Amino acid sequence: MQTALDSREYLAEERTLLAWLRTSLGIAGLGFVLDRFSIFLRMVQPDLATTGRVPHVHGLWLVLLSVAVNVLAISRHLATVQTMRRAGLASAAPQTPVLVLAVLLTLLTAALAFSISPAANAATATRSDAMEIGEGTIRRPSPRNVPETLDRLESILKGKGIQVFARFDHSGEAAKVGLKMPPTQVLVFGNPKAGTPVMLAVPTSAIDLPLKALAWQDAAGKVWLGYTDSAYFARRYGLTEAQVVPLSGIGQLVEAAVRE
Repeated sequence: MQTALDSREYLAEERTLLAWLRTSLGIAGLGFVLDRFSIFLRMVQPDLATTGRVPHVHGLWLVLLSVAVNVLAISRHLATVQTMRRAGLASAAPQTPVLVLAVLLTLLTAALAFSISPAANAATATRSDAMEIGEGTIRRPSPRNVPETLDRLESILKGKGIQVFARFDHSGEAAKVGLKMPPTQVLVFGNPKAGTPVMLAVPTSAIDLPLKALAWQDAAGKVWLGYTDSAYFARRYGLTEAQVVPLSGIGQLVEAAVRE
């Protein structure tokens, strides 16, 4: 009779541990859902990724809380079992399968926390963005339509003494041959003092020079202004950061062009 009583006491404690593990899994699941929702937000509102308002960190905190719950539940279980044994409950001994399950869940939850960490999310966002708009392309949302966006950029360039070489209206040319295309225009500009040293160092870089800015309207009607990242340009042609410094100012020019 005493043995049966001992067994019931221990089984009750084991059920408590399993209940805590279920709670932990629920918390981790909610955190994961929040993190995946942040990816959905990037898809419907890509500008959130550039403004840092994507709430993936909230999901990460919940998953980390789940890890903490697991650790506390295991430590509490072991401490309670030890107390029961000291009280004379002979059957109160930790069961290996349950503890192995608890440890595995803790490790898996910790791995999940790592997979949705800010660094991992940033890498995922970068890959997603690269697939959507092309590797090495940086884009900024514009509050103006496509022609007005490039008009503003052209005005800023001329005000700084930067030569504008050409402007291509891809959507306009498409309309001439009976094809429909959302507004899409490219502005070609540059400064020979900045671009020539780069082309002398790597002649094939001339295929990407002079610099270009692309204004386009996406399927949702949102207008973007994009340009090639100077860091990507350096990697593409094996240039040093110092060699592409003269080309890096395009980012500030684009930011000024899309400002309200």
